[in-house]
Amino acid sequence: MATFLSRMGRAAFRRRRLVALLWAVILGAAAAGALKAPAAGDDGTSFMPGIEAQRAFDLIGERFPGSDADGASARIVFIAPDGEKVTAADRRSAIDAFVADVGDGPQVATALNPFTANAVSEDASTAYATVTYEVKADDLTDAGRTALETAVDTARDSGLTVEVGGSALATRPAAGGAAEAVGIGLAAVVLLITFGSLAAAGLPLLTAVVGVGISVCGILALGSALGLSMTTGTLASMLGLAVGIDYALFVVSRYREERANGHEAPEAAGLAVGTAGSAVVFAGLTVVIALAGLSVVGVPMLTRMGLCAAGAVVVGVLVALTLVPALLGMWPNAVLPRTARKRGGAVTASASAPASAERRGGAGAGAGDNGGTRWARFVLRRPVAVLLACVACLGVLALPAADLRLGMPGDEAKPVSTTERRAYDALADGFGPGFNGPLTVVADLADASDPQAAAKTIAARIGDTDGVVSVSPPRFNAHGDTALFSAVPATAPNDEHTKDLVQTIRAKRSGLESGTGAVFEVTGSTAMNIDVAQALQDALVPYLAVIVLLSLALLMLVFRSVLVPVKAAFGFLLSVLASLGVVVAVFQWGWGASLLGVEQTGPIMSLMPIFLVGIVFGLAMDYEVFLVSRTREAYVRGERPAQAVVSGFRHSARVVAAAAVIMIAVFSGFVGSGESMIKTIGFGLAVAVLLDAFAVRMALVPAVLALLGDRAWWLPRWLDGLLPRVDVEGAALTERPPPAPGTAAEDPRPHESLRT
Repeated sequence: MATFLSRMGRAAFRRRRLVALLWAVILGAAAAGALKAPAAGDDGTSFMPGIEAQRAFDLIGERFPGSDADGASARIVFIAPDGEKVTAADRRSAIDAFVADVGDGPQVATALNPFTANAVSEDASTAYATVTYEVKADDLTDAGRTALETAVDTARDSGLTVEVGGSALATRPAAGGAAEAVGIGLAAVVLLITFGSLAAAGLPLLTAVVGVGISVCGILALGSALGLSMTTGTLASMLGLAVGIDYALFVVSRYREERANGHEAPEAAGLAVGTAGSAVVFAGLTVVIALAGLSVVGVPMLTRMGLCAAGAVVVGVLVALTLVPALLGMWPNAVLPRTARKRGGAVTASASAPASAERRGGAGAGAGDNGGTRWARFVLRRPVAVLLACVACLGVLALPAADLRLGMPGDEAKPVSTTERRAYDALADGFGPGFNGPLTVVADLADASDPQAAAKTIAARIGDTDGVVSVSPPRFNAHGDTALFSAVPATAPNDEHTKDLVQTIRAKRSGLESGTGAVFEVTGSTAMNIDVAQALQDALVPYLAVIVLLSLALLMLVFRSVLVPVKAAFGFLLSVLASLGVVVAVFQWGWGASLLGVEQTGPIMSLMPIFLVGIVFGLAMDYEVFLVSRTREAYVRGERPAQAVVSGFRHSARVVAAAAVIMIAVFSGFVGSGESMIKTIGFGLAVAVLLDAFAVRMALVPAVLALLGDRAWWLPRWLDGLLPRVDVEGAALTERPPPAPGTAAEDPRPHESLRT
């Protein structure tokens, strides 16, 4: 692989104008498609085949044709001024006028008057009108929305406080841009400090922006056809930007190193793509596999998110392997340090001597010392203490993860500046906290001897359940074989008592079925969210187990070792559990939540943990490959285990640290998002990268390698023969010639037989 990629790098360097032109054409085509494509639709967040709430939802659509269960709706909440009532003549007149005006609006199916629909609170301080539409929220015309907005403004002019909930006028998060700009700005500062060159700092940013632009434009172009939402595009942008900068960073850094070793620009570009590019390919592959693997969970939205993010990573890898060397070919000396640029890119013999000595296996203890080597020696002097400290700290951070509760935050999680949040609070105050999350019960009466009596019995038994405030009268379909009614819980939608109530109601099913011959199921947004959260929580541990086994197999293939993959998987588990623990502490327990703009704590977004596991796995393997591959490269070239760790850190520690800081900066930029899922994932990923890069890869990894010594690179001979050879270290590109045919290769030390 290293040889093929090296040739690719040299070819891109030589044909730089053609390569740059091809990427410009691809970007232009994607942008043109995005501009012409219709807007993306809804997330479909709660859709999950196989769960009871989804089956019941599908039954409603089948037995109540034309009910438009997916149609847009608006719940208009009227609050009278302090000391007044909505039933006063002037207030009632204003509400009646509102309902009449809205009912005549375009695309409106029904507009229910609160005074005839029993939608007035007991103290008459609050009332609500329900407006349903014939089309989905995404299909509402501007005229339909404007008519509703105008009627709301007129009602407000009468002195009433009017708030709007529902999907018709839902506040949509702003399109991406600000978060990406913050991340790019912070990344630019880090790159400038790392390289000390504007060109070297700007090249990874430029190529990452090109890759993200192609990915996001592609998602926008296909959004309507494939059901891709703005959230999907934002997550792909977040991950694509982070890995795009990092992958380009590794290639540029290796290019500068090879130029310092005395290679001419074309050869240095080939070596950079053949070595660092090999690690980029493998690291990108682990991210893609982890993200594509999300499809096995069975949630269509999660599958789309994973595949789109994986596509963004693929684009980032291709850009790093082709566009980066092409741009290096256009400005071969611009990315070099100032002293090298003054010499026109030439490197003195003294400058390349340490590296040459190191390639011969004779690097001294103090040769080429930098912060990475000093830190590595610090860890090597006290590996047990460092190992125990890392495990203890990460273990403590992981403790809150045991209290992880999943849910699907709704309007209660939005800022109080939004009308949806104020409508939610007003309804909770006027009608009780459970009013915002009613349960929908659908009864299949096809086998009941007396359908109407059976429906009334079911409604009565559910109404007698502790925790149910009220049950509406059953509504029958045209054939009379299905009944539909709603039950209002006493607790809020994301309250644990509401989850228990749903299970209690479902537990009564067997007794009612035998007594009435009817079958019922519970659905509605609250039940749907509960079922989705439970299914995802059940899938989290198996998915985590699959990811760990996958990491063992992939790293065994790359490093040809048994213990190094075990160590990497253990570190991955520690970092992902610790990051989940921090997320629970902030977003569920509320520790420091106000600092992040979290106004309402509660269950963690259902999709977030399993998505976090997939991404963190890929990123953890990124740093493992980039860091440990340089250590193994030094080891198989003759260095002792401890010195190999020092050499690996000499070359990669600073770059890996810069890459981690860049990722943290990019992900942190999304914490300011108004979309709760984006905010949570951005924060979780930033914490995960911080812990994995600096606690696990920079401290735990060298400590374990120091304790294992030569045993770290042990692989049974039978397994060594079965595994295909993947030249991530670029051994095929070294200057050492292969042994002549029929002669044995020199083997000065036992572990040299592990050389790939």
